[in-house]
Amino acid sequence: MATEPQGFSVAGKVALVTGANRGIGKAIVEALVSHGAAKVYLAVRDVHSTAALEQRFGVKVQTVALDLASESALAQLACQCHDVELLVNNAGVAQTCGVLAEDMIATLQRQMEVNVYGLIRMAQAFAPQLQACSGALVQLNSVASLRSNDRFASYCASKAASYSVTQALRKQWLGKVQLLSVHPGPIATDMVGDLGLTSQVSPSDVAEQIIAALHTGQFHLYPDPFSQSLASHYHGYAQAVVEA
Repeated sequence: MATEPQGFSVAGKVALVTGANRGIGKAIVEALVSHGAAKVYLAVRDVHSTAALEQRFGVKVQTVALDLASESALAQLACQCHDVELLVNNAGVAQTCGVLAEDMIATLQRQMEVNVYGLIRMAQAFAPQLQACSGALVQLNSVASLRSNDRFASYCASKAASYSVTQALRKQWLGKVQLLSVHPGPIATDMVGDLGLTSQVSPSDVAEQIIAALHTGQFHLYPDPFSQSLASHYHGYAQAVVEA
């Protein structure tokens, strides 16, 4: 019978981080390098946006173009980055939109395209190599995947869907690829600020907890006080049902 992987060390590994140019993605890159990753691919839409990281880390990082909406582009990316052992799917779109808003469907479609279909395309493109090397996939799912909010209804719906896909991947890859589902609440990033929210939790705190969670082999990670307060009620269900 297949069993859960017993932990994943990032030391000496090759990683790819989507949305690596800012916020949590940038902090994850920094944490991976500091914990001994051999190389980190910086997957971004604007290949000029990672210049500072390239200057700082030199040959430890390599910028690659990312198009989550294109299956063919992601297939080419997987060929280009054929040595990836750790895939961190951090790139996402967050917009405020209520269910009854006139643009709700269009807004939801845009967020599904990136937050859900993007995850599926990335998983499909990198599945062969992740399975071959007993690799790992980290998915940034957000606390919004656990509870909806009337102001962020479209975002919450897309993240709930990405969380569901992550659960399915975990079941399919059990014993082959380690999965980590990360559920942060508001973190001190530009995206959170753009949404009119504030936070005292730094992206580097989240990044360090991701490294630690990979090492221990856990599936769920709630990296901040807000998500942990929600998880205190959800954790029992997650263990008994989602992780069973």
